[in-house]
Amino acid sequence: MYVPAQFAPHEDDVRELLRNHGAADLVTATPDGPLATFLPFVHDPEAGTLRGHLARNNDQWRTPVLGQALVIVRGPDSYVSPSWYATKAEHGRVVPTWNYITAHVYGELTVHDDPEWVGRMVRELTDRHEAGRERPWSVDDAPERFVAGQLRAIVGVEVAISRIEAKWKLSQNRSAADVDGVVAGLRAAGDVTGADAVDRARVARPAG
Repeated sequence: MYVPAQFAPHEDDVRELLRNHGAADLVTATPDGPLATFLPFVHDPEAGTLRGHLARNNDQWRTPVLGQALVIVRGPDSYVSPSWYATKAEHGRVVPTWNYITAHVYGELTVHDDPEWVGRMVRELTDRHEAGRERPWSVDDAPERFVAGQLRAIVGVEVAISRIEAKWKLSQNRSAADVDGVVAGLRAAGDVTGADAVDRARVARPAG
């Protein structure tokens, strides 16, 4: 990934993204060409892994992997109109762009075709996303035989992380006045998440 210095995030920001992301793209290079599946992952920082599951009928888990797997994790992204920049009125030399947060996570892929491993992972994934709800759903709320059947229909996947390339492109290369315009423009467009990300980036710690 091409990451100019001003878009390089602090390692704490990357950890936060992995801790709170929803779903991501699992990409593998195979003898049949690249394969990709969009699926939720759980990040285990102590083990240095991402864990998830695929449908048993998905051929990606059966197909030999050439080299390492890639997991593409995304944060908020937003279109940025040049009309929001203060410098548009000064000289007009502005163009549209796209703001985004992303991390490319590389590592060795392991398949877990073991009901106990998959069951633990499904419970962990469920508990993570149900946490904070008024009446959180639990795997135990479903009939045991039904759950067992569902687990037989999936296989677990685990990526042992070897390296992460991340990029926080959030208007850090623009003047303070231009950034103010971007934040105001995004809020006016209803993109509160994108506006908040740009706002936080202007006070972010140096990369490292």
